[in-house]
Amino acid sequence: MHRRIIVPGALASAVLLLAIPASAASHSPGAPGIGDPYYPAYGNGGYDVSHYDLRLKYQPATDELEGTATLLARTTQDLSRLDLDFLLDVSEVRVDGAKASFTTSGEHELEITPATPLAEGTPFTLVVRYRGVPSSEQAYGFTSWHRTPDGGVAANEPEAAWWWFPSNDHPLDKATYDVSVLVPDGSQAISNGTLQSTSSRLGWTRWNWRSGKPQATYLATLAVGRFDITTGTSESGIPVVNAYSKDLGVHYGAARASVERTGEIADWLAGIFGPYPYDALGGYVPNTDTGYALETQTRPFYSPRQFANGSNVSLVVHELAHQWYGDSVSVKGWKDIWINEGFARYAQWLWSEHEGEGTAQELADHVYASHPADDPFWTVRPGDPGPENQFHLAVYDRGALALQALRNEIGDEAFFAVLKGWPRAYAHGNASVADFLRYAEEVSRQPLAALFDTWLFQPSKPDAPAARGVSVGKTRGAAAQPKSWKKIAATNGAHEH
Repeated sequence: MHRRIIVPGALASAVLLLAIPASAASHSPGAPGIGDPYYPAYGNGGYDVSHYDLRLKYQPATDELEGTATLLARTTQDLSRLDLDFLLDVSEVRVDGAKASFTTSGEHELEITPATPLAEGTPFTLVVRYRGVPSSEQAYGFTSWHRTPDGGVAANEPEAAWWWFPSNDHPLDKATYDVSVLVPDGSQAISNGTLQSTSSRLGWTRWNWRSGKPQATYLATLAVGRFDITTGTSESGIPVVNAYSKDLGVHYGAARASVERTGEIADWLAGIFGPYPYDALGGYVPNTDTGYALETQTRPFYSPRQFANGSNVSLVVHELAHQWYGDSVSVKGWKDIWINEGFARYAQWLWSEHEGEGTAQELADHVYASHPADDPFWTVRPGDPGPENQFHLAVYDRGALALQALRNEIGDEAFFAVLKGWPRAYAHGNASVADFLRYAEEVSRQPLAALFDTWLFQPSKPDAPAARGVSVGKTRGAAAQPKSWKKIAATNGAHEH
């Protein structure tokens, strides 16, 4: 038996501690951000979500959305309170069936206090009932909900979930999804994954979608409107579902001529990056006035504006390449955006080779020659561009140029072994630029830190000796513009999120 002596000066404090249940005294609130320096308030600490079950009802005429979100999660600390990222009006929150108190703070924080604190490592169920008009909500002065003449669309990067479901909104916390959406007959609801079923009753139709592989919150999407839906199967056996707004007008033909090649392109990319990582495939083109595209998991979002000058298969290549680089292997932090965008751009260069419209080497030489040393393009560091430059052209073009330099340094055999092995090594997880450097060194058995520093981290144009050392920019003067360049450049606006 151990005896504890309390000195008189500490007596009052001891009495106070005795008044607090021992189970609560050690618990603390989860952080209101996951710890990403680019976006300190994004995501949350103290728990990890494994599954989202979203049961929604949406009225296209008024843009009214109501829903019940059920989250399956596990605590990562002794937790007295937790946050979700969300904007709509909440009417009730329950934790493990018991009502929880809640309030809002900051731009998008929903603070939830369970009736009973949760111990570290505890699985728990969180239910949130809510409603609102997504298009009426803004955070930081913008919206990621796109109102259309026949409904609405949730698609943006690095944030989109806040406008339609409560979440732990950061790629570090991936989860599986069931999304069930009730819409008026005549409207369709498009989301990620496989369409499990539809059912109609009393003028409403419910669409049930399932994403059975881990998915980052910004890659979850919802589009409600009047769509033409096409279905098929890729040559490799992956079910394909594409959707096109009935109101695309003159863009309809070019959009469909591009996106209908999804199965073919995914099979071709599998030859470079390894087996396609999901059990569903497709794309959708709603009638939005945005200019960007987005790699929403299994079913990329495309803007009609991207097809204003005709079909653009290169854009489809870019967004599908993200299914490996960005979706299956996601960033650890948003500073690691190069392992998404540099590789998707390089996939466009490889497609150009495949189509006989310019090799990756010719495209690299053209990029190098097109930007003089005093061009601000070279001041952006793709390996850590800063939040203000996260989607800068240099992350894409200089990022792809870095990959061509790597290819020339280690040779095709090792380079393509890296491209194919990386998505397998980090499948359905997260990784950083530093992780990729280590992996490339491991596969190639060469030291590569200096090369990565030169092409990804120095805020200046690599000088001629450095470029020649990896066979970049050998052509004197302006390198000839490859035939594919205009189509590739036409996708630049697709990345202005």
